[in-house]
Amino acid sequence: MKRILSILLLAVFASGLLGCNTMAGAGRDVQKVGEKVEEKAEDCKDGKC
Repeated sequence: MKRILSILLLAVFASGLLGCNTMAGAGRDVQKVGEKVEEKAEDCKDGKC
C-alpha cells in the first residue's frame, strides 16, 4: 500500500512539473505573437502597411 501511494504521489508531482513547463512555453509563444502584432501596428502607423 505504501508503495502504491508513493508512486501515485510521484506521478502527481511529475505531472505538476510538466504542466508548469507547458504553460511557460505557451506564455513565451503568446508573447512572441504579441510582439509581432505590435511591430506590424507600428509599421502601419508609420504608413508602411
